[in-house]
Amino acid sequence: MSSVPLRLVLPKRCPSRQVTALLSCRHRVVFAATAALAAVATCSAAERKYGPGVTDTEIKIGQTMPYSGPLSAYGAIGRAQLAYFAKLNADGGINGRKVRLISLDDGYNYAKTVEAVRRLVEQDGVLLLFGLVGKSTNLAIRRYANVNHVPHLFIASGASDWADAVHFPWTMGWAPTYTLKARLYATHILNNLPHARIGLLYANDDYAHEYVRGFKEALGTNATAMIIAEQTVEQTDAALDAQIHALRALGVDTLVSAMEGKRTSQALRKMAEIGWHATHYVAVASTVTKVILERAGVANTVGLISAHYAKDIDFAKYREDPDVRAYDAWAKSYYAGDPYDGLASYGYQAAQALEYVLRRCGEDLTRENVMRVATTMKDVELPLMLPGVRVSTSPTDYHPIKQLRMLRFDGDSWEVMRDVSAVGP
Repeated sequence: MSSVPLRLVLPKRCPSRQVTALLSCRHRVVFAATAALAAVATCSAAERKYGPGVTDTEIKIGQTMPYSGPLSAYGAIGRAQLAYFAKLNADGGINGRKVRLISLDDGYNYAKTVEAVRRLVEQDGVLLLFGLVGKSTNLAIRRYANVNHVPHLFIASGASDWADAVHFPWTMGWAPTYTLKARLYATHILNNLPHARIGLLYANDDYAHEYVRGFKEALGTNATAMIIAEQTVEQTDAALDAQIHALRALGVDTLVSAMEGKRTSQALRKMAEIGWHATHYVAVASTVTKVILERAGVANTVGLISAHYAKDIDFAKYREDPDVRAYDAWAKSYYAGDPYDGLASYGYQAAQALEYVLRRCGEDLTRENVMRVATTMKDVELPLMLPGVRVSTSPTDYHPIKQLRMLRFDGDSWEVMRDVSAVGP
């Protein structure tokens, strides 16, 4: 399998033309202007390079989404991205081209993902694949995308599988990996709570297991002494009472949890009910939305610690932020779902990154150039990112977002903590 030549291609300069005909001044000006326009047109036409799915008026891209099935809530990501490109197209598109996103339901079934991706590439002829959700679904089509040299970009999964530039140079993730988040929490505990008695509470799934591995690796030789208890959560568990009681009974004073928002809400309610006030690190701030916190009881959530790269747009703190106001205006006109559930804003931000890449491609809208641009982003500031967070990649670094800011919930919003931010794969 050949690798992608990942060097930035700069546009050629159009040749200048000197008109020296012995004409009248007026005729010289007219002739020179006509010649210049002809040169520009000829140069522009010559420099246009189109890959599959691209015409003078359209850029066709594709994805699959779990609009049905066990992860149907994550379909909000795809719906937000469809709405994002609808507004973009209404505003004129990208360099005069409308972006047509073909978004197919795979029900979070990797066999259906494979079938749908083949259709997108072989029948619909898309330029690239964008924002597919989940680990198993993306693993199922990763080799196919790379063998066929189809950009497989900004995957909606925090697994660490999407940054192998050597073996899978056409595949790239988006959000910080679970491992990065776990390492940040471990570092924060070592620096601030060196005598912590840590308990781990996590879902029995791939995401949480990768998170726990990263956390233990970051603690290093301290892991055995500091982690005194672990409890897992099964999908069939109606409540978390047994796990919470067990962790408290073993003397845990610092709880690190890695599970989805509903489970976090259950844990917070139970901890408050039994009067257990352990320091609590939650794995993903974006899943602990305002609704989740309210369900847990806001008084029970004060002091929660987490980390994220984006502003939490659901809180009053950011209501007058210009980027949040633009997001609200977009949602009001184009998005029919709940714009504040965390998933919609996630999809919106990933779509902004893809817009950036496609704009930078200019008139070279080939698959090769898409990858060149995607792998040469440098300190890109995107709306809705927290201060200091930038998007950067290189031909050997396929982690677009490597920065996270530590956050503490104060009862009203997530406040950025001054002592820690992290950079690393």
